[in-house]
Amino acid sequence: MSEKPHSFLLLGLLIVVFLFATWPYQFQHAWQSGYTYALTPVNIEAAPAMAAVASNESKPSTSLPINHELGTISSQPALSERIVNYHIQVSLNEEQRMLEGEEIFTWRNPGKKQVTDLYLHLYANAFQSSETTFMKESGGKLRSDQATANSEGYINLTSLETLEGENLLPRLKYVSPDDANEQDRTVATFRLIEPLAPGEEVTLRLKFEVKLPEVFARMGYFGDFIMAGQWFPKVAAYETAGTRNRAEEGWNVHQYHGNSEFYSNFGVYSVKIHVPEHYVVAATGMQTKVANLGQGRKVVHFYAEDVHDFAFALSPDFITHETSFSTESIPGVKIKLYVDPEHESLAERYLHAAKSALAYYGKHYGSYPYNTLSIVVPPRGASGAGGMEYPTLVTALAADEKSPGYELERTVVHEIGHQYWYGIVANNEFEEAWLDEAFTSYAEEKVMENAYGVTTNHRIEAVYLTDPAPLKLNAWEYKDHQHYAENVYMRGKLLLLDIEQIIGSDQMNRVMRSYFQAYRFKHPTTAQFQALLEQVTKQSWQDYFDRHVYSSETNDLAVTKIEARQKEEMNKQFYEYTILLQQNSAVNRNVPIELVYADGSIVRKAWQIGEEANVHFVERSEVPLLYIQLDPDQSNMLDTKLNNNFIRAELPEKERKSVAITTTSLLDALLRLLSW
Repeated sequence: MSEKPHSFLLLGLLIVVFLFATWPYQFQHAWQSGYTYALTPVNIEAAPAMAAVASNESKPSTSLPINHELGTISSQPALSERIVNYHIQVSLNEEQRMLEGEEIFTWRNPGKKQVTDLYLHLYANAFQSSETTFMKESGGKLRSDQATANSEGYINLTSLETLEGENLLPRLKYVSPDDANEQDRTVATFRLIEPLAPGEEVTLRLKFEVKLPEVFARMGYFGDFIMAGQWFPKVAAYETAGTRNRAEEGWNVHQYHGNSEFYSNFGVYSVKIHVPEHYVVAATGMQTKVANLGQGRKVVHFYAEDVHDFAFALSPDFITHETSFSTESIPGVKIKLYVDPEHESLAERYLHAAKSALAYYGKHYGSYPYNTLSIVVPPRGASGAGGMEYPTLVTALAADEKSPGYELERTVVHEIGHQYWYGIVANNEFEEAWLDEAFTSYAEEKVMENAYGVTTNHRIEAVYLTDPAPLKLNAWEYKDHQHYAENVYMRGKLLLLDIEQIIGSDQMNRVMRSYFQAYRFKHPTTAQFQALLEQVTKQSWQDYFDRHVYSSETNDLAVTKIEARQKEEMNKQFYEYTILLQQNSAVNRNVPIELVYADGSIVRKAWQIGEEANVHFVERSEVPLLYIQLDPDQSNMLDTKLNNNFIRAELPEKERKSVAITTTSLLDALLRLLSW
């Protein structure tokens, strides 16, 4: 044998030994893309930047070194504009309940103008004091979640510099673009060293620390449980001309408000989370690697493409369940459940709800473009972390009830619905929240009825709407959280259901699917949804949107008068009723009318609503009419004054008015009681 074959054998043996030794660390996964689009084959070519990151993780370290080779992060086709890419390492200091992080982000100027200043969201500063905009507007309460004496927290930038080491921290200043509140530090801005030309990138390094509040408003700690939402310095959204019908490009920046949620550009996230080795970590994206650091700690690496946020949850008590799910419209998703031990027996219900939601949304709207979905169930007492959505990660209700009803499924279905409207379509939550919340509430109802046979009493919901407001308001312009929820969630959902009643379910399915397909990863507006609705239905909806979306009009239908007469013709007795109907509808529609007679018979007629506000019609019968009920099935979803849809026929005018007023008062009181 020559020396050359010996050399090849020796080299081959070394390669085999290396692969065998490193297999437990799963380096091979560190350079694979975690995502694949529905119809695109998985490409597993190596991505140099990720391989370089993996090579540093086998060494224990108390610092958080970040790899600086910021080359191509993924070989997968981009689904979004990917304006900003993040490399973050964060370490949990469990004793002080602090997060200590280092971040490198690369931001690309997507516009046609020079950019001289960058804006950062520092959302955790919403918990800094009682004088922040969030705390003043919310009163320290979000939904039923109340801040405690320990719910103060903050985020502090300890360094901000270029990769060459030029210090930018002295340039940083806090701004309050919405209310000029000097005590609010949720938005910061700074001047770049050099203006950034169109298409150019800037890469900056920063360090930060986060003091976690006791869990409140989706953020903080509860015992050993940690929920980290809106926890890192995040570059604000930059909109090019044409985005959301914008005339001129520029930053879209808002503070953290009592009602608002969030809006950002899409990008790529590579995040390493350093925790005690007994902690279980749930996070946005795909877990690529876990490496032991020694001294009882480990680092868990997550990677996500084409998302606009990143969140994680930690607990030493999580019990994990994992299942794969696929349908014709869902090519393959790994569903991970991180459940508190108190609800571990309910694991199958959570997973079934997730599968039901994905199956329905995939079939009716479009494919889920990620291959992972995580569900976190916070422990008892941590309800402030429950019921929230992040890209590829949702939180369910906290484990406060041992035997929850359908609110368990409803919450999971709702939050997964957000993956479509908030996560993928990604409208501006600050300025047009109804495009997410109402659409998600609408979609949630469809799944609950389809999978569980659970329906909603829309009559009660309609009567509950006592203070309608325009749907296209900035989130903080509603009077309070209840006013925000009534309109953005409930009235917006009823409006979508009303449109469905008018155009039919088949056409509404085409509208919703077309909207999702046209605007995924695009940040659409109300006007763009209206335009698509008009395109599909081939009719104008301007008057309807002017009244019910851009204004606060309801759609009141009323029986305003009924006159009874007893007549005789050809020796035959009969009754004649002259009935006056009134309406303020913005579109033509058919509304059923129900006439109930003394012999128990019921006659249904159709009222073809047109442009006339008042309509008379005459009804004759041999049997006395007891009462008339307008729209008994409530096909007109935006009618919030249901007490004038009913009137008795046999009473004298004066008595009828008295009874109607009394009945209305009792009915309103009963409906309000039931609505709680």
